[in-house]
Amino acid sequence: MKLSKKMLTGALAMVLGVSLLAGCGGQKEAPKEAGTAQAELSGTVTASGSTALLPFLKPAQEEFQKKNAKVTVNIAGGGSFTGQNQVGAGSVNIGNSDVPLQDSLKDKGLVETKLVGIPFVFIVNSDVSVDNLTQQQYVDILTGKVTNWNEVGGKDQKITLIHRAKSSGSRGAIAEIVLKGAAFTDNAVIQDSNGAVRAAIASTPGAIGYVDAAYADQSVKALAYNGVKYSINDVISGKYPVFTYGRMFTKGAPTGAVKAFIDYATSKEFQEAYAEKNGFVPITKMK
Repeated sequence: MKLSKKMLTGALAMVLGVSLLAGCGGQKEAPKEAGTAQAELSGTVTASGSTALLPFLKPAQEEFQKKNAKVTVNIAGGGSFTGQNQVGAGSVNIGNSDVPLQDSLKDKGLVETKLVGIPFVFIVNSDVSVDNLTQQQYVDILTGKVTNWNEVGGKDQKITLIHRAKSSGSRGAIAEIVLKGAAFTDNAVIQDSNGAVRAAIASTPGAIGYVDAAYADQSVKALAYNGVKYSINDVISGKYPVFTYGRMFTKGAPTGAVKAFIDYATSKEFQEAYAEKNGFVPITKMK
């Protein structure tokens, strides 16, 4: 049977209509399985603050960027209180800190994530003959009451205190853990980073100071504290009390690339691979 011209025209219009609907999304695609179509992370993450945390966060930065090629992570030092102030002001995404949040920033909506355990050690110039000090002896030196090594069992030699500025979280941690309310002496040499403290102590006879355990090396001598030499196991067991927590502060709950970076730095994968070998205690092992 022959189709009339009118019938052919109508059939052709129907075919064209179906094709157009398909091209414009009239037909839905089959749903994709969960997790197979995640958007690739991109953007820049900025962080500042604790120099004690740099040996831990630098590997986190490098490994995270390898896994996320479109994300740039910029990490600077400056001290814990600087990091807190900058994230509070919105000038960085993350403020890294060795100390709890300052009272003056508690109304800024900052959120804390505990990152890692940070042990500190007291270090001296290699010519100092003392190997151990009690907590009270540390207090007497840090407050300026004791100024010669012969007062604590060493040779007749002037003690030079080399440590950090008031903006430093390391200084704040030592003030809380060791001094317990006593004030540091003003008769001290101030340096702006853990590395600078170590270098100055290594080159100054009779010098003493404190650094994050990750910075203690063969250029200086580490002292015992109340007869206990620093080790990660003794921090975990509670025998070695000179430690604090590394913290990451964000303004509000982190999102996007910032959250992804924090999640990676606190992950079991990264913590177990990088914490202990860099002188830190994995957050999962801290009691």
